[in-house]
Amino acid sequence: MEERNLTIADIAQELGVSKTTVSRAMSGKGRIGEETRKRVQAYIEAHHYSPNVVAKGLAQNKTFNLGLVLPGDYQIVELPFFQKCMMGVSRTASAAGYDVLLSMVTADKITQLERAVTNRKIDGVILTRTLADDAPMRYLQENGVPFVAIGSTDTAGAVQIDNDHRGACRELTGRLLDKGVRSLALIGGREEYVVTKNRFLGFEDAFGERQDWNGSRRTFLNIDDEREVEKIVEELLADQVECMVCMDDFLCGCVLNALQLRQIAVPEQVQVVSFYDSTVLENRIPAITSIRFDVEELGKKACALLLRMLDGEAVEERTLLGYEVRMRKSTR
Repeated sequence: MEERNLTIADIAQELGVSKTTVSRAMSGKGRIGEETRKRVQAYIEAHHYSPNVVAKGLAQNKTFNLGLVLPGDYQIVELPFFQKCMMGVSRTASAAGYDVLLSMVTADKITQLERAVTNRKIDGVILTRTLADDAPMRYLQENGVPFVAIGSTDTAGAVQIDNDHRGACRELTGRLLDKGVRSLALIGGREEYVVTKNRFLGFEDAFGERQDWNGSRRTFLNIDDEREVEKIVEELLADQVECMVCMDDFLCGCVLNALQLRQIAVPEQVQVVSFYDSTVLENRIPAITSIRFDVEELGKKACALLLRMLDGEAVEERTLLGYEVRMRKSTR
């Protein structure tokens, strides 16, 4: 018998036991005599038997697949975030013997995720975005599927991991105020994303900590179109706003394009800040003051949390990772 063709059935026949007994001896679960267990394990070791993933999955009632849920309505400038996040998840999963199955969802269509769960293709799920009204998360909870959410959520019992967006935005805004900025405008994305809420709260926190600040601030939310940004920039320039604070690199890029079109110098005539630093902004001149988050590490730790859950370990419900505020030449 060639060792490379060895199967559970072959081992059972050679030892005169059932295939179930062999599976139990391999997994360490189920009732089986200690002597029989040792005999099976000794045979496996002597013949260098390595079960394939399917056989191993059957023995442990696992697929050794993890679901990674990506938003189907992402913008192209968000791609670097999801790529880095996916890289972190994939590396951690691979090291643990798991493969990653992608599912694309939107707020009102989660068909791919439902199919993966219904057909038992995955052992657990990592969500890469959290929503105020989170249909994917609700579906996973209703069906008892283990999951980790990348992002923050108020959903009871949800295991979540996120960067400290609120703390980061509070710190960066506070630094601007401490430098003497007297008028600011915040331009933000869609409020259905929890990250938008947290960044806005961080922005507001900075003013709450400085009761004696008597400048002016304005807020524009639910902005996701470059033409909208151009109108806002025109309005803010007319009001002589000192600093335009953007919630993400997409909006920051739109602001910078609008300023360049009008030949407005940064930071001499207006300062510009982004609450998210990515490759989208790295070649901008001047360099943009922003906040750096380690996205690949976020993916790695999310996957590690899920793997611990699948192994039956109790895990912390909420994990916050750090950040780095990078003051650059776009602010004085």
